[in-house]
Amino acid sequence: MPDDHSDPDLAFAPHDHARCAGDAMARAETSLALGGQRLTAVRRRTLQILLESHRALGAYEVLDRLVADGYGNQPPVAYRALEFLEEQGLVHRIRRLNAFTACMHPGEVHAPAFLICRACHAVAEAPAGTLGAALQAAADTLHFTIERSTIEAVGLCPACKATAGTATRGIA
Repeated sequence: MPDDHSDPDLAFAPHDHARCAGDAMARAETSLALGGQRLTAVRRRTLQILLESHRALGAYEVLDRLVADGYGNQPPVAYRALEFLEEQGLVHRIRRLNAFTACMHPGEVHAPAFLICRACHAVAEAPAGTLGAALQAAADTLHFTIERSTIEAVGLCPACKATAGTATRGIA
């Protein structure tokens, strides 16, 4: 098992997830401190909820968890926390799912590609250097200025692919 708990393969592989989430939280706290920002209780809990698994969660799923933890039952509670975390580079919006996932590289300048399992909604944050460079080259050719891009690929994670293969093999 790799020692680097920010490895994109970890989203789809068995690993020490408590350590993975703890490392990401520590990097997030350091990144915020360097920027003069802090995690309020609701922001911290929102980030913890997103770090609990390598899945994307919708704002209302996050809100339900916050309510269960005793925070307010108003959608702005979740939306404000998610907006702050996204602005700080601590979470990513997965547009395909209209959901959010914790950034596994907080504090680092990066442009990831998201590999999204269509079955279980697990999300891996993978480096998109070559893809990003190709996109920038295409934009440059057309004199287009990219202000924001999100690369999302949908498919099956190894576990769901194995389950689908097992189910398919069982059909006569």
